[in-house]
Amino acid sequence: MTSRYFNRSFITNSSPTYSKILKERNVEFIDQYSTPEFKYPTADQINSIGSIPHIWSQGDRFYKLAHKFYGDPQLWWVIAWYNRMPTEANVKLGWSLEIPTPLESALALWEQ
Repeated sequence: MTSRYFNRSFITNSSPTYSKILKERNVEFIDQYSTPEFKYPTADQINSIGSIPHIWSQGDRFYKLAHKFYGDPQLWWVIAWYNRMPTEANVKLGWSLEIPTPLESALALWEQ
């Protein structure tokens, strides 16, 4: 399974802003993931793989859709990324989302 942290770099945070936290944790710095720069699929790439339309309704969550369509709720980010919706707060009731299928094709786009 491909992680959403694929190809991400670490940064070392030793900012004075965090001096109290660093002191409380008895550490000199904290390693953090760098902020990702997402490369979304192009229209041609989207047309090259299949998708299943889904109308967002009350109670929907990305993790629930990932469990339903992929059998793994941890793959929620694939649906969010593919639809350019970073969080569920960005989705309105009644909006149509696309569930990319097969999963392997969507992951291949992510890794490009």
